[in-house]
Amino acid sequence: MQIPDIIVAIDGFSSTGKSTFAKLIAEQYSLLYLDSGALYRGVTLFALERGLIAGDGSIDEKGLEEALPDLVLDFRTGERKGTFLGERCVEQEIRTLKVSEHVSPISAIPFVRAFVDERLHAFGRRKRVVMDGRDIGTTVFPDAEVKIFMTARPEVRAQRRFDEMKAKGQNPVMEEVLKNLQERDYIDSHRETSPLARAADAFVLDNSDMTLHEETVWFQGLIQGKFGILE
Repeated sequence: MQIPDIIVAIDGFSSTGKSTFAKLIAEQYSLLYLDSGALYRGVTLFALERGLIAGDGSIDEKGLEEALPDLVLDFRTGERKGTFLGERCVEQEIRTLKVSEHVSPISAIPFVRAFVDERLHAFGRRKRVVMDGRDIGTTVFPDAEVKIFMTARPEVRAQRRFDEMKAKGQNPVMEEVLKNLQERDYIDSHRETSPLARAADAFVLDNSDMTLHEETVWFQGLIQGKFGILE
């Protein structure tokens, strides 16, 4: 099914499978998947390499704000695909533990979020993109043609996270996993900058009892109904 040149904005709670769903939609409908997390990781790597993050984890925010105009951060597709700092592919470097340890405080800085949003808007002008997160339909792409808000019952999401951790060889405790999930929900929904919220015109996808295939069928029906595609 050929769909129009649109932006698909996917928001929702953690452990609802937003990224998995977004990537599958991108593959099925030839859309560009935008990974905002990769861009925040790119900024974090840049800050580390510029010596703007001290050994104790403190961030030289003034220095980072002054240095950001020098950062050329990009997504590329094709033969050399991935996240780039200038002409250098950093797809592997941004996934290291060292970057992971510092990406949350970096991404909470308002001017960093503004910088990343500006890059994402540039991609959005090309259309045919899909992106997931917590403020995509409300802040990043408020004019997206299709907005989806993903949710699931807390105990279902906790079980998914529990199973994921077990598969990685960890030994999680279900009560702790559920508590962490609920705490994260609260923080995401109450943070000062771009809190998690359902856009007024977003379609709700509660996948508590759905398979991934059923989610894609739901999306196909949504697109067909919204754009009058008979197929």
